[in-house]
Amino acid sequence: MVLSQKLHEAFKGTVERITAPRTVSALKEKGVLSITEFIVAGDNLVSKCPTWSWESGEQSKMKSYLPPEKQFLITRNVPCLRRVASLEEEYEVGGEVLIDNEDNDGWLATHGNPKENNCDEDDNLPSMEILEISNKNPIQSIPSYFGGEEEEDIPDMAEYDEPDNLIEMDPATLRSTYLVAQEPDDDNILRTRTYDISITYDKYYQTPRVWLTGYDESRMLLQPELVLEDVSQDHAHKTVTIEDHHHLPGKHASVHPCRHGAVMKKIIDILMLHGVEPEVDKYLFLFLKFVASVIPTIEYDYTLDFDLGRSSN
Repeated sequence: MVLSQKLHEAFKGTVERITAPRTVSALKEKGVLSITEFIVAGDNLVSKCPTWSWESGEQSKMKSYLPPEKQFLITRNVPCLRRVASLEEEYEVGGEVLIDNEDNDGWLATHGNPKENNCDEDDNLPSMEILEISNKNPIQSIPSYFGGEEEEDIPDMAEYDEPDNLIEMDPATLRSTYLVAQEPDDDNILRTRTYDISITYDKYYQTPRVWLTGYDESRMLLQPELVLEDVSQDHAHKTVTIEDHHHLPGKHASVHPCRHGAVMKKIIDILMLHGVEPEVDKYLFLFLKFVASVIPTIEYDYTLDFDLGRSSN
């Protein structure tokens, strides 16, 4: 498996070096992006979601076909509150939606249907009768605040100018008005895994590619293999690989882009069947939608919503 992966990467690198990047749009035909379209889509993602930003990465790994300041996209410190195994236990088997099934290599939206909860929510709702104000004890207004007629009871402040009316205060008896902040107990702090998620442009497949850099609850770097605990088990050993990042040092977990174009074309076809014209600048929002089926517990941002419809094939 490792040898096969290395051979494929060597072949892929050779092809990328001798071929020019795509300049003609094939969004509807193949679900892929040209270099210009990737930059347009990235600019829109950064504009709509400020948690994302363009980065240049390592100088030695810069791609000449991309602007120096727009080599890849990244969002940092994304929370991951629990492992995928705990999420899958809460959903019924058979709730998957098959997005693509060409060559028996389908892409599944694995959220499924939530299991029934037998808890009666009405039992936890307070009775409104408890909140009723008793007629026997109506709210009384304070005349001095609400315009009452007993103005003669209001004391004259001039009377307090007399020396006999001054009360000496012992400084030792004065209470401090300052609040003292207490250091929170470590047991009350929710410690979670976090991720840096980056998106590069894959010249060979002509699509975006997602990379995951994980940190444990103590902000120590996660081994890439442990990242698989936060990947849907339908994809953990199938579409997620451990490889060298295109722009950053070290090994990173990556959602392999070999099926990205086919899946994106399928999604675009569904949108067009529903009368929605695909727009290049919204491509990455759609892209992150289906990536969410691979990493369902990593809570990254996206702002636009799309109805992808249902596919039964």
